[in-house]
Amino acid sequence: MPYFIYKIGGPFNLLEKQGQADGFKEAKAIANELRRDLDPKSGRVVKMIFAENELAAEDILSQPREVETAMIGDDY
Repeated sequence: MPYFIYKIGGPFNLLEKQGQADGFKEAKAIANELRRDLDPKSGRVVKMIFAENELAAEDILSQPREVETAMIGDDY
């Protein structure tokens, strides 16, 4: 399974595929290079995802993450 690299941002958190790689080291190098060139004030982020195909990667990245209630508050 390949790694997919996306830029995420804009008013609707649009996904823009930036590339894909077969190995972790190659994908991480691409993602880090994109992050270096990214304007921090743009509100965009670069994410790398390991998925079976492009559709699955976009589906996973589009789903909102749930916050674990055990990790909220002073007891954490």
